[in-house]
Amino acid sequence: MKILAVDTATSASSVALGEGGQLVAMSVRVDRRGHGGFLVPAIDFAFESAGWKPREIDVIVVDVGPGLFTGIRAGISTAQAIAASVGAPLVTVSSLTALAVRAATGRRRIWPVVDIRRGQYATRPFQPVPGGVAPDGPAEIVTADGLHNLVESDAEDTLLVGDTAGFPPTVMRGLHRAKTGRPRYPSADVLLEIGEFKAERDHFVRPEDVRPLYMREPDAQINWSDFREEGIWPGAAG
Repeated sequence: MKILAVDTATSASSVALGEGGQLVAMSVRVDRRGHGGFLVPAIDFAFESAGWKPREIDVIVVDVGPGLFTGIRAGISTAQAIAASVGAPLVTVSSLTALAVRAATGRRRIWPVVDIRRGQYATRPFQPVPGGVAPDGPAEIVTADGLHNLVESDAEDTLLVGDTAGFPPTVMRGLHRAKTGRPRYPSADVLLEIGEFKAERDHFVRPEDVRPLYMREPDAQINWSDFREEGIWPGAAG
């Protein structure tokens, strides 16, 4: 199964090609404002590096957010256009799931965090399980104080990943059972892993049915039913 993954939901844009669980080619750039200009050259570079043609792609995976409005929109529109052109099905992944899958922990509850601007963060708890991670609560939009309170009320040891570098000092103050760690951003190589897992179970979305997960007013009305990603996702936990 040949897969193209596109992730432009955060400041780190990435494109990856993979087959049979192996990363074949990848391109990454960190730039809050350069998502659109990065994508087409990066995709061309990945195909050239792999020696593949677009028509060989079996599945396209795209990060639908939460994250930056323009980045999410650029990634989705590009994935939709390629899917329509080559006739490949689409798989969607949330940036919170991508962060949790790559988190380096085997025992701590994982709180992936995405800065969605205006002093707000998107987060959702995940629990390490054999072979990956599983959602362990609802997705929420919180302020810095709200995030502190969420983690403080968690009875387990916790690991915060994602947009932690820009936390105000108050977020981690007094949280003796919590620590921050990697990854900093979701990335396309992780999307390959999740996308293959979902594609093998026929968890496809028609291109016209893909919906961004902006998770913040007034960019979009929040529909939490669209955000549900029940089940266990493969990952490094264990």
